[in-house]
Amino acid sequence: MAVMKVIEVLSSSSKSWEDATAKAVKQASKSIKNIRSVYVQDQSAVVVDGKVSEYRMALKLTFEVGK
Repeated sequence: MAVMKVIEVLSSSSKSWEDATAKAVKQASKSIKNIRSVYVQDQSAVVVDGKVSEYRMALKLTFEVGK
């Protein structure tokens, strides 16, 4: 049986919510091994002059810590 851990991370992107998610996983994988899934907990955006300027994500990452 595997033991899993869940952490919360925040990420942002000027491109899209998908890019913000990918950035979060890429950055987290530098120090966390065995990431198994990502759950999008919350999405928001910053609007400047009637246009979205930043996409923000609150994510939960699940990773394996033992077997």
